[in-house]
Amino acid sequence: MFVTLEDETGMVNVIVWRSLREQQRRELLHSRLLAVYGVWQREGEVCHLIARRLHDLTLLLGRLATESRDLN
Repeated sequence: MFVTLEDETGMVNVIVWRSLREQQRRELLHSRLLAVYGVWQREGEVCHLIARRLHDLTLLLGRLATESRDLN
């Protein structure tokens, strides 16, 4: 499975192999804030993160400091 994650610094493509997808299905499908631990793979300018472990951090969303930003 390919997953694209985004934060304020940009996007990252994550590769989740079937065995991990089956083991951590709940984290993968229900997390609103997801930590991915894995290994970077680079071929030329193309980079991917090969997931080794997923961690659901959704409970931390209410604790994050947020501020409004004017993107114009």
